[in-house]
Amino acid sequence: MLGRRLRSARRQAGLTLDQLGSRVGRPASYLSQVENGHREPKLATLRELSVALAVPLQGLLDPSPPDRRTSLELRLREMQADPAFTALRLPELRPGAGVDDVLLQHVVTLYERLVEVSTARRELPEGRGARRANAAMRDEMRARDNYYGEIEQVAGEAVAAAGVEGPAALSERALSDLAAHFGFSIERVPDLPASTRSISDLCRRVIYVAQRNDLPPRAARSVVAQTLGHFALGHRDPGDFEEYVRQRVEANYFAGALLAPERAVVELVDKARREGDISISDLRDVFYISYEMAAHRLTNLITRHFSIPVHFQRSDPEGVLWKAYENDGVPLAADADGTVEGQLLCRWWSARQAFDSDDRFGLHYQHTETPAGTFWCVTSVEADGSSSDAVTFGTPERFASVFRGHDTARRAVSSCPDPGCCRQPTAAAAQRWAGSSWASARDRSRFVSGLPADATAFDSFPGVGAADVYEFLDRHAAR
Repeated sequence: MLGRRLRSARRQAGLTLDQLGSRVGRPASYLSQVENGHREPKLATLRELSVALAVPLQGLLDPSPPDRRTSLELRLREMQADPAFTALRLPELRPGAGVDDVLLQHVVTLYERLVEVSTARRELPEGRGARRANAAMRDEMRARDNYYGEIEQVAGEAVAAAGVEGPAALSERALSDLAAHFGFSIERVPDLPASTRSISDLCRRVIYVAQRNDLPPRAARSVVAQTLGHFALGHRDPGDFEEYVRQRVEANYFAGALLAPERAVVELVDKARREGDISISDLRDVFYISYEMAAHRLTNLITRHFSIPVHFQRSDPEGVLWKAYENDGVPLAADADGTVEGQLLCRWWSARQAFDSDDRFGLHYQHTETPAGTFWCVTSVEADGSSSDAVTFGTPERFASVFRGHDTARRAVSSCPDPGCCRQPTAAAAQRWAGSSWASARDRSRFVSGLPADATAFDSFPGVGAADVYEFLDRHAAR
């Protein structure tokens, strides 16, 4: 505040930095640092400045803002230091001479209003319920070792009814037979609304999915299997976010159990375990499923059948965590509500180190020492050209010997959540670059969210425009 008051007094006196500097025998660069809060002048210098500016020394030392502009600039500075603001990764707004008071007032007022709305929404029963639902679902999955026997049974009965046997990928014909088992046919269409993965006509018993040029066969198989899961498990329109989360988890689980049946997966894993060569890649290739689904299937079955605790993570190139599961005690950052989505992984973890690897799209094996113990992980970075997220599977080091890549020499040490581990710059770097650097953040388009804020506008389809769905069904019902 001393610097702000000095600048205000100098401008009121109509003096430049050079002119004031000549009066007190100090260079303009020194006075600029004082005004910007980078230097603290001695008391003798303050007295000289007080005399030169014809203001009482007490006036320079007054801790209150000297004017409205300064008050806005300080509020903007506090605002941009708020964790909720820094999480947006926006470039810093520096209120230079080109930023007028009206613009500053708009920015500060809008921010304060958003804080009020965000705080109020967080306190609403449905807001708290949404966060509790995510945390509660993860707790349930951990307690069950991510194994849902009742879903495995429904999926197993469907696979048997379709005549599928042995560890092999489901053919298009077999998938059609499975759909028929639940009373549906599958139709690929060119005009599926962009906000949907599939649309089901419950009257004509048709599941519509996108054509092959928009949805490759492997992805289409997963979409169809997930859609069938809703019907096989008797899902109805979700009444709240908790039910919505549960239905998505159960439908995804069903899809995995359908495309990679329990018995076949366990046989393959047991054989590989005896050879010390369990690999998610093998499950992916044998059952023609995504690497992520193969990793999920391993978390579903390996603790249940082989008593091996594990963890799963999906994160983006910057280390932001979007999905997670663990029953092995791996340390995951979480907020006060237990939410892990949107939290930042330690930069020394496999999920982040994989992006700096020479072979970015190869499998990245790593042992990591943490405050909770040492863990072995394997990370695969998606190479589909869209999200390129990292999928990580891991286990405590003492269980790693049965996995392919357990003998890697790559090791790292993480002390997170200690800020000194990877969040804070070194003292030397901070001294070298603080105040002498500028970074422009890229735009963000991905957010952690649940149901839309105005859920009523979406009727029964969370995140989907009902108008688009009904118009699509009208078009195809008339054919």
